[in-house]
Amino acid sequence: MITVGGLTEKDRAAWENLFAGYNTFYGRTLAPELVDRAWREFARGERMHALGAWAEGELVGIVHFLTHVSTTSADVCYLQDLFTDAGARGRGVGRALIEAVAGWARARGCVRVYWHTHTSNATARRLYDQVAVDKGFMQYQLPLGT
Repeated sequence: MITVGGLTEKDRAAWENLFAGYNTFYGRTLAPELVDRAWREFARGERMHALGAWAEGELVGIVHFLTHVSTTSADVCYLQDLFTDAGARGRGVGRALIEAVAGWARARGCVRVYWHTHTSNATARRLYDQVAVDKGFMQYQLPLGT
């Protein structure tokens, strides 16, 4: 059985391991100050939010998200990071985390939840194709410095 809820200080080490796994998957290593900043933001619960998924008492998945205004609708929720421990994949963890974010966003008046994934992430895309609609948009990035 999967349970989803907020993270507490006692979850920090397990969260850091999962967050490091997420970043490793995308070929990056975060500086410790960015990890600390994210954790502080989650604790405040104002700009960025986090939930965890537990199976058999172990933190096996994390999701990070935020809301923002839109010019064409009510506020929307951006699901920025979603990661499941490799040993827990295929057990409904990712789906449970997405559903929890959707419920959170719905309760706050958001009209949609959206996210990005790399086109090569076939495992995640199998789930995403079941729970959401690919609207066909491409992402472009303009780096602004260092």
